[in-house]
Amino acid sequence: MTNSAIGIMGGTFDPVHYGHLVTAESVRAHYGLQEVVFVPTGMPPHKSPQLVSEAEHRYLMTVLATATNPAFSVSRSEIDRPGPSFTADTVREVRRSRGRQTEVMFITGADAVRQLATWSRLDEIFQYCEVVAASRPGYPFAEFEQEIAQLPRAVRQRIHFLEVPALAISSSDIRHRVAEGMPIRYLVPESVKSYIDKMGLYRVARTSVRRGDLGS
Repeated sequence: MTNSAIGIMGGTFDPVHYGHLVTAESVRAHYGLQEVVFVPTGMPPHKSPQLVSEAEHRYLMTVLATATNPAFSVSRSEIDRPGPSFTADTVREVRRSRGRQTEVMFITGADAVRQLATWSRLDEIFQYCEVVAASRPGYPFAEFEQEIAQLPRAVRQRIHFLEVPALAISSSDIRHRVAEGMPIRYLVPESVKSYIDKMGLYRVARTSVRRGDLGS
């Protein structure tokens, strides 16, 4: 990677948690990225709006969670862009704003890469970036290879598999714990916990629909 290489960490972040942060930092260190930009999804194309918290809440929680790491930043690009949020639009916008000399790595979960064939404008995504498929230790790499075997070779060559520390944390579990009155301390940064408490988020349980990204 060059000195101008950056990562894009996309996700619903409902809420952002330590699993997201550990993954982003692991990828940043492993590939020597200058920066990791967190991009909270504005309108997830595969989720009903009723199943996702307001974008402003998710954005502010992500800002709070990343504030202590100077290599992390948060973008409003998907939140402020009208219509459904598509990865192709996001990576294209980042490349245009940072310059063509900037290398971009899109960070997601290994389970999401299994669904790459269903992503909108896949060729365009890989025109602008490479993809890092992050996984917990013990995830079978052979199974991952099988899952992406049907993708074009040019696409497979731009997908990188990386194990990150095992943190069995998910946003859906955190929402469930809040709704049930269970503790979430040490699952999310203290600043995020305080925001959830202050704003009364997640107190009513809702049906979760898997987005397909890391820790949905």
